[in-house]
Amino acid sequence: MRKQPFVMVDVIIRVKGGVVLVKRAREPHKGRWALPGGFVRYGERVEDTVIREAEEETGLKVKLSKLAGVYSNPKRDPRGHAISICFLADVGGGRLRAGGDAADARVFKEIPWGELAFDHAAMLRDAGFR
Repeated sequence: MRKQPFVMVDVIIRVKGGVVLVKRAREPHKGRWALPGGFVRYGERVEDTVIREAEEETGLKVKLSKLAGVYSNPKRDPRGHAISICFLADVGGGRLRAGGDAADARVFKEIPWGELAFDHAAMLRDAGFR
């Protein structure tokens, strides 16, 4: 059997000068803040995965604005080699609430850099957040 990396998405949802983060309800990184995101399902476009995961985890309907970057370090996720395609998005509707794999969902104007999961600090910095 051939080993292959998993494909994931993450989304930076911009809201009034801030960014939406979710508190992880499960391991890995349980209790840490993360960008909404998840695994791409077989037969699903990455753009559709981003929209689905954003709504599942935050209650928000998002409008994708652009690709923020691709993150492929084999050690970025303790579950195994996972490639993440990160998008920037704006809110297009819905109401912020935690759902899916999220224990909490909030808008941060000041990012809790020391409490971020995975390589999400790099994603946010690459997108211009400081």
